[in-house]
Parts: sequence; structure tokens; C-alpha cells
Amino acid sequence: MPELRPGQSVELLKELHILTRDGRLNQDSRRKLKQVYHLFNFIEPLLQDLSTPDAGATLADHGAGKSYLGFILYDLYFKSAGRGHIYGVETRAELVEKSRALASRLGFGRMSFLNLSVAESADAKELPARIDIVTALHACDTATDDAIAFGLQKRARAMVLVPCCQAEMAACLRQGKALQLARTPLAELWRHPLHTRELGSQVTNVLRCLYLESQGYQVTVTELVGWEHSMKNELIIARYTGQKKRSAADRLQAILEQFGLDGAMGARFGLASDASTPALAPPSR
Repeated sequence: MPELRPGQSVELLKELHILTRDGRLNQDSRRKLKQVYHLFNFIEPLLQDLSTPDAGATLADHGAGKSYLGFILYDLYFKSAGRGHIYGVETRAELVEKSRALASRLGFGRMSFLNLSVAESADAKELPARIDIVTALHACDTATDDAIAFGLQKRARAMVLVPCCQAEMAACLRQGKALQLARTPLAELWRHPLHTRELGSQVTNVLRCLYLESQGYQVTVTELVGWEHSMKNELIIARYTGQKKRSAADRLQAILEQFGLDGAMGARFGLASDASTPALAPPSR
């Protein structure tokens, strides 16, 4: 089948219901497979750069769900590499148990699945003190921010994020925030509920990118797949360089102040204190 990669496990794809029991792909499965492959194309170079002859990269996948991404990454990269470890973090216990059983059945020994929230996982003893790559695919609302906080605490070399369903900013706008802008024509940007939701999502992702840049990451924003496949399509790729941008922190603070959100959301973006994350050495190539 042309959609499958060389050596890819047909049994795994059947277990994930990407392939039917008779080995066929339907339209919905092709869409899922396309998204995961496209994301894999971004993550594989990071895994290669961050692996060493002695140790493979560690990856934490937040809001893992059925662990489509983790299993595909293991099958296409970790399995043949013979090193490295994937940690799937998910709040739904039944999905965690199913993922554990599937990994055991397939012999995917370097996969662990944790029944935790993203926030809880930061201090969980089951995870190592250092994680190389953090992923969060369609982590809803503030879970993406929790994944970023996790990545900063674990001194991640890279983060790959696809935000989803951001509602907090929209709620703040509806409650009469952005007082400095309320009497200006810019208030039209969030007068209608649909625009409020879209603007809230856009501004939140801009703040996330600025925050990552202020913490020493180089950020790229692109599409995950074509908009015809998913409306939650923004892919944020952050790679640690160690060059913290003061200008990014200043712009982040200015946007929060303009929208009257510095009190409500400032702490999440590191504005409540002068504490900074530990410095890292840029990864060697």
C-alpha cells in the first residue's frame, strides 16, 4: 500500500484502527495518517539531532489520547534506533491501560504511559528530570500552556505543539477586559462571539510564541496539514538555542497590558516574578 512506510507495522495500524481488519484504508484513516506522517517529518530531524551514540532522545507526549503519535514515532524511528524512550501522558485511565497493553503486545519496550494531567506530570517520579522533546497534539485550552511549562521545567531541547480549543482568552475578552482598547475601533475584533473565540485563540498562540522566544527558543509557526483536514491546524515548533530575547518578553508584557490581562494571565507567561529557567547549553550537532 503506497501510503505505508517501509517496515511499518501493519498490526499496529490495525490496532489503532487506521487500517481496517482486512488491511484497507478509508478516507478518515487517510486523513489521520496524513496528519501523523506530516508531524513525524518535523519531529524526526529533532530526534536525529538530539540522539547520541550512547543515548537516544527522550520524548514526552502530552494529552496522548490513544497515543497515535507515540506509537507511530516508535514504529518509524525508535524501534530501529534501538534507544530512546517515549512517555505518553493522558488523563483517561482506560486509554492509558489500552496503550500499555498494546505496547506490551507489540514488544515496544521503551514506551511508558502515565495516567496524569500535564500539570501533574512535571513533578511525577515516573518521568526523568530531563526530557529532550515535548509534544502536545491538540491539547485543549490551557493544557498547551501546561505542556510549555513542563518543557521549561524539564529543560526540553525542543517542543512541538498543536494548540486546540483555547477558550480562556475569549472568556476574559467577554468579561470586559482590554479596557484600553474597549473604546477604540479595535473592540470590533471581539464584538461577535465567533470573532471573540478566534481572536482569543490567535492572541494566545502569539503570546505562547513570544514566551518561548523570551526563554531562549527559536520558534517556527506553520500549518500541520491543509485546512480542509482540520481547523485546529497551527503547528508551533520551538528549538532551544539559549538566546533569550528581551524584546520578546517586552512585547509579551505589552500585549497583556493592552488587553488588560497582565493580572489574570501574566504568571503563566513568566511575568509574576523575575525567576528564569535554568540555562542550557545549545545542542551539539
